[in-house]
Amino acid sequence: MGVLDGIKVLDLSRILAGPYGTQILADHGADVWKIEIPKKGDDTRHFGPPFLNGESAYFLSVNRNKRSITVNLKTERGVEIVRRLAAKADVVIENFRPGALVKYGLDGPTLLRDHPRLIYCSISGFGQTGPWAERPGYDLAIQGMGGLMSLTGEPDGPPMKVGTSIADILSGIYAAQGILLALYHRERTGRGQLVDVSMLDGQVSLLTYQAGIYFAEGVSPTRKGNQHPTICPYETFRAADGYFNLAVGNDKLWSIFCGVIHRRDLEEDERFRTNPDRVRNRDLLFPILQEIFSREPVAFWLEELEKVGIPAGPIFSVGEVLELEQTRAREMVVEAEHPRAGRIRMTGIPIKLSEEPGEVKSAPPLLGEHTEEILREVLEMDDDTIRRLKNDGVI
Repeated sequence: MGVLDGIKVLDLSRILAGPYGTQILADHGADVWKIEIPKKGDDTRHFGPPFLNGESAYFLSVNRNKRSITVNLKTERGVEIVRRLAAKADVVIENFRPGALVKYGLDGPTLLRDHPRLIYCSISGFGQTGPWAERPGYDLAIQGMGGLMSLTGEPDGPPMKVGTSIADILSGIYAAQGILLALYHRERTGRGQLVDVSMLDGQVSLLTYQAGIYFAEGVSPTRKGNQHPTICPYETFRAADGYFNLAVGNDKLWSIFCGVIHRRDLEEDERFRTNPDRVRNRDLLFPILQEIFSREPVAFWLEELEKVGIPAGPIFSVGEVLELEQTRAREMVVEAEHPRAGRIRMTGIPIKLSEEPGEVKSAPPLLGEHTEEILREVLEMDDDTIRRLKNDGVI
């Protein structure tokens, strides 16, 4: 039993943003019915390589704990099946371009009119309102348009995207959060509602203190590599054998830090005495510290800094962090048996609940694996009806 046990989710989303959000719900007990195109399925089933016995590693990463049902929305009976499933669901989630589902009667206002307790979540590039509402949204484009790429990379280099699809993933997180808020509202009032999640809005929300700098100064912040715009030293340094991160977050830590590197003169230097001083004179301080750190290996500096409580850490590869003892202890690498791919590994559930924790109950589904099961269980269809639907290409 998960916190969301008994909550039924009709998942019309595909690719990453919606599926990531519905996986969060599924991890915590929701019954997610993933609608897919017959024979083709979610586009991410074909993203790769790598593939594991024909199954896309990309698809496997964001679709566990769901049930897959194939329905052809280009047929009237297919649309009717999805509408009937929506009538049985607590939540509908989709990430089509705004207005694309109106012709099927599967848009939010239509379904909510017929089912006032329904929670209908739409994820789109720019939201359901505003002059850009009908524009398509893709992660790379949204990272650029949301300001994030202007802040990522070296000062003299080109704008850089984040190394993962953060616009999509954050939208999925906000979608799950919005759905949970709407479920709580329904618990209190009995009414459903529309949840409107914009990928651009999500990127704007990440700007936080960078936006604060612009609001205060009227000038856009620029790329600073791994430097922090308002704290120093708070960045990446090169040791004798590699790189590490250092975060001296306040003046007390600065005093301790100067003792570690045996440079009390820096603590007394008026150019570096306070954090604002150090930020203003970063270009003078950085080469001094870089020369000191280059004398010893990473392990030496991390040990010395850890002894006195200075925040610092290594820079792990993806493989290294996934094999860490701490990662394993937190169950952030989990396994499940897949009927084709075999024993697969996935990232775990990041929200730890003491009373009703999330659980990985099933591997990502095969395409259409649960079509007949859902039609029988939810819509009470008999074998003859299902057989006709299959013969007619509806499912």
